[in-house]
Amino acid sequence: MKETIVLVTGSEGFIGKHLMEALARRPNVRALGCDIGNTPEELGRALEQADVIYHLAGVNRPTDLKELESGNVDFTRSLCNSLQALGRQPTFVLSSSIQAELDNPYGISKRQAELILQTWSTMTGARCVVFRLKNVFGKWCRPNYNSVVATFCHNIAHGLPLSISDPSKALELVYIDDIVDAFLKVLEQHPGACGYWEIPRSFTITLGELADKIQSFRQSRQNLTLPSFADDFPRYLYATYLSYLDSQDFAYNLDIKRDDRGELAEFIKSPHAGQIFVSRTKPGITRGNHYHHTKTEKFLVIEGEALIRLRSIQPTSSGMHTNLVEYRVSGRDFRVVDIPPGYTHSIENVGSAEMVVLFWSSEIFAPGKPDTIGLPVVREPATFERKAVAAAGEVLKGA
Repeated sequence: MKETIVLVTGSEGFIGKHLMEALARRPNVRALGCDIGNTPEELGRALEQADVIYHLAGVNRPTDLKELESGNVDFTRSLCNSLQALGRQPTFVLSSSIQAELDNPYGISKRQAELILQTWSTMTGARCVVFRLKNVFGKWCRPNYNSVVATFCHNIAHGLPLSISDPSKALELVYIDDIVDAFLKVLEQHPGACGYWEIPRSFTITLGELADKIQSFRQSRQNLTLPSFADDFPRYLYATYLSYLDSQDFAYNLDIKRDDRGELAEFIKSPHAGQIFVSRTKPGITRGNHYHHTKTEKFLVIEGEALIRLRSIQPTSSGMHTNLVEYRVSGRDFRVVDIPPGYTHSIENVGSAEMVVLFWSSEIFAPGKPDTIGLPVVREPATFERKAVAAAGEVLKGA
């Protein structure tokens, strides 16, 4: 199959870095990057070869308004003139802006660049695509420049204050991966005459909501509560926030509760998915001996040997409480045991070494309503009794 040569101007910019990385993974594609560090001669050689051009280079935060003319208008005109002189008609993709619909200096410069490209396309018959991009967010975007998401993520990640002039102002955001996917479709669909293509989706949020959501990501290390990732936007935003942490800040400690049985730490909480915690238990020690009415759990032994016992709190047909179920599990097996409601249960370290267990609970522990009732799994029917466990500390000890 013939190799497709792709030129990306502005290849060292935010979108350019993502596009170059994606192109490098495509078979039969060779990407040529061109940025401010390249010479005119290098750009000229790339124009001689390119089958597709992604023109991402431009100016959006000039120190002098004349830079908008030279960086957005004149540079686009120069590319088109060079291609015409070479007698070449590669597919040309222009990264424009929704501000091209406005009459501010930046918007006017982007609209003029679009007109130059359309004129060249009409004269030569070349295929071209214009993307009018909205506010783009994602990893690798420069903070304190022209992206409020990048600025908020950077400042919050570093404990710096935010400046919000109007918390109720709405933003329409587009994720970088959606942009790259839309750009790459040009390679597959072979556009016809010059036209406008849309990024298929965007996300709307106010400045105040955006700040609150990113602040919640920082706070999640203390309260362990993650946002719902049922929708793509919070998942994309969370990924973006993490990318602004300094590398020495990737790790953080959990609050470990220790007693004579071992250690226990809560790991992750979610109002939509319950919580996860982990424990270390000494040999011969048993945890649990309680049941739940609605809360369910999963036990996964990571290391060591365990005996998990369960018994329904309902008597058998004979009236005896002897319906005992036992599971012998090992950290070598990665075997999960479900704990249904209405079953008192326990887990005993029956090995000679420390036992490590990962627990999942369908609910975040609520001290005022723990849904945890103490009841030994192995006990004579005559001494059968029930005991409510109310204190948060006692519940965690019993886990």
